[in-house]
Amino acid sequence: MEKLSAITVFESLSSGVRLDIYRLLVKTGPQGMVAGEIATELAVPPTNLSFHLKALTQAQLLSVVQEGRFQRYRANLALMQELIAYLTAECCAGQPQQCPEICQPVNCP
Repeated sequence: MEKLSAITVFESLSSGVRLDIYRLLVKTGPQGMVAGEIATELAVPPTNLSFHLKALTQAQLLSVVQEGRFQRYRANLALMQELIAYLTAECCAGQPQQCPEICQPVNCP
């Protein structure tokens, strides 16, 4: 990952609403949610929601697929894993075996 890409991801998630959207979509996994479901779940007005969904999609944090009249959004978990790898690549000066207690990969439950 390039530094500029990491900055774009962080900037996109710097909004509380966008962070809530991303975390909600992480919970749903590959099923994702349509925009109306997201709006209902987070009590965000549709016009406000579409602004935030667009920002997250442009940052590549979300993917979107048209399903008839609806758009289904999914979290891009691969990008988040890439960001975590970028942030921790130099753990313990590039020698993670020196500090295994803090350089362990994060495992999903």
